Amino acid sequence: MINVSYRAPMPDDAINPYADEPLYVQLAGIVRRQIQSGELKHLDPVPSESSLGQGYGVSRDTVRRAVALLRDEGVVFTVPHRGTYVGPRPK
Repeated sequence: MINVSYRAPMPDDAINPYADEPLYVQLAGIVRRQIQSGELKHLDPVPSESSLGQGYGVSRDTVRRAVALLRDEGVVFTVPHRGTYVGPRPK
């Protein structure tokens, strides 16, 4: 008997643990798409680390790396003890 498994394509807003792309890059892409689509708008808070981790089934370290990547790209900014927000830091 031949055992064949079929994997359906993953939706754009899901983490694929079998992909070649690291999990934190996938998560950063998901948040970036939410911003581009207008689901998250300028100065909206980005969901918390624990919320993103639980929602996408990844560790807190993975979430931190994803947010750091977005921060380095200038997509989000972090205010210490307040949270992370969409867009460049207002002056």
